[in-house]
Amino acid sequence: MCGIVGIVDAGGVSIQLYYALYALQHRGQESAGISTFDGTSLHKFKGSGLVADVFSPSVLSDLQGNAGIGHVRYPTTGFNLPENIQPLNFQFQDHFISIAHNGNLVNTAALRADYEKEGQIFTTTTDTEVIAKILMDEIGRSGIVEDAVHVCMQKIEGSYSVVMLIDGAIYAFRDPLGIKPFVIGKTENGYMVASESVAIDALGGKLVRDVKPGELIRVDGNGINCTQVAVAGQRAHCIFEYIYFARADSVIDGVLVYDVRRRIGGKLHDEAPVNADSVGALPDSGTAYAIGYAEQSKIPYVECLMKNRYMGRTFIMPTQKEREKAVRMKLNPIPAHLEGKSVVLVDDSIVRGTTSKRILGIVREAGAREIHVRVGSPAIKAPCYLGTDFPTREELIAHNRNQEEVRKSITATTLHHISFDAMIEASGFSRHDLCTGCLTGCYPVPIDGEQAKPVRIDFVDSTVQAKLESFEA
Repeated sequence: MCGIVGIVDAGGVSIQLYYALYALQHRGQESAGISTFDGTSLHKFKGSGLVADVFSPSVLSDLQGNAGIGHVRYPTTGFNLPENIQPLNFQFQDHFISIAHNGNLVNTAALRADYEKEGQIFTTTTDTEVIAKILMDEIGRSGIVEDAVHVCMQKIEGSYSVVMLIDGAIYAFRDPLGIKPFVIGKTENGYMVASESVAIDALGGKLVRDVKPGELIRVDGNGINCTQVAVAGQRAHCIFEYIYFARADSVIDGVLVYDVRRRIGGKLHDEAPVNADSVGALPDSGTAYAIGYAEQSKIPYVECLMKNRYMGRTFIMPTQKEREKAVRMKLNPIPAHLEGKSVVLVDDSIVRGTTSKRILGIVREAGAREIHVRVGSPAIKAPCYLGTDFPTREELIAHNRNQEEVRKSITATTLHHISFDAMIEASGFSRHDLCTGCLTGCYPVPIDGEQAKPVRIDFVDSTVQAKLESFEA
């Protein structure tokens, strides 16, 4: 969770960063920040709240420069504190440095303890500051950013897409397993990197390709270079990006998220058909699934819940109480489409179950006779340590409950989760190239107390750089 962007553009970047972050707002609603460099000074502004609330026209006009980075945050690591708002900004050896991170390290505590033993102090509780400490130490030793990133990637474990502004250049790198999404785009007068392709679309840019797992990208006024730092035996793309977190119109690792969800919806009907009057969705994240189900079943798709478009995503609100209060404001039933009807209600996932139960209560109060719930992910039974907010097994409704017990808990007439194999087939990836830890309890990186099948990672000894024209070809 969280969204990041970095842009180098001769026409200035503050407005472009603003629009890119606006397109990534679904990845984090707690805070937003932008840092830019004008050739001599670092300009920065960040604050709590949505992008549109944090940045005003006057603030954006003060963010001068042709290079900059931005961040929208949802806290999976670090408390909701002002000092944790990213990007984090530093002055180091006459350099102006700003850094932002999407993902979650699993060895933060150990790395932080090592630095504290050496007398280092920390001003935040985020794992992003640990990444920054490693990079600054290594840059101080060698003076070469590429070498520092090489050392950093050997020390940190977990999921990460990192963007760093050093003076007028942007460095971006992705973990060797490719857990978190990261893409490269071409703007009118430069280049950009971002968590999702929708940020590039918002600027009228062109998607070039994904940042490869284990790759370092450098962007400056002369163009863009790439360095392969590490190579893993396989990939571990986060399946939950395709299930829920990414925007449906994003292209991640060559796959359109909407198509994955629509295919899963069709397979949901194949696995659990039912006679019903209509198919509806829990908007917006369930819409593509519901359309796929309706296409395959020939049952008409009818909106039965109308979304308040000015509400944010309830799943990523920090507390359960906030999520529950927001449900009624976010979703309003359409009684004319529900009264006396048997409806198939399609959702992307069921996490804690409390929101699902509340929504089904709203639908039933509006007159629905039967509510057949179909879910676009297998049951979520394990926590996520790599950047999605499934913190403990006890909070997950499917932990120690079978499907029938979950059905009774949320008060559905029938309930069916997509099977694991059908989900994998719909994704278009090999199961070996996906992280499914939240579904299986087996993770691609070592985690204390958990089952893991760590992937071998080899680090490239010599750095071979190529201009953009080479890797585009």
